[in-house]
Amino acid sequence: MEALWELGSATVNEVVAELDKTGSVTYKTTQSMLRILEDKAYVQHSKQSRSFVYSPLVSRRDASLAATKQLISRFFNNSPQSLVANLLEEEALDAQDLEQLRSLIDESE
Repeated sequence: MEALWELGSATVNEVVAELDKTGSVTYKTTQSMLRILEDKAYVQHSKQSRSFVYSPLVSRRDASLAATKQLISRFFNNSPQSLVANLLEEEALDAQDLEQLRSLIDESE
């Protein structure tokens, strides 16, 4: 999804080229992943010449929100507070990070 969000729309080869910047990927694996994402309605394809061109159907923000809700549901008993408590316990946050979190909490009230 990151590659498609960056590129806007792309063929499998273009996605492979984009992903190769971050690690070794194969055409077949990328093609399979795009098909799975299409089955889940995250992407769609159109045929251009002899290639399928894939485009995202879901924005990065919407995907992030859905993933966060799923994470909270699966691991934190539907409690956002438990997620935040876990992060505060497990992550080394500096004073600036904590101040930003306080500001976000104040803004949401």
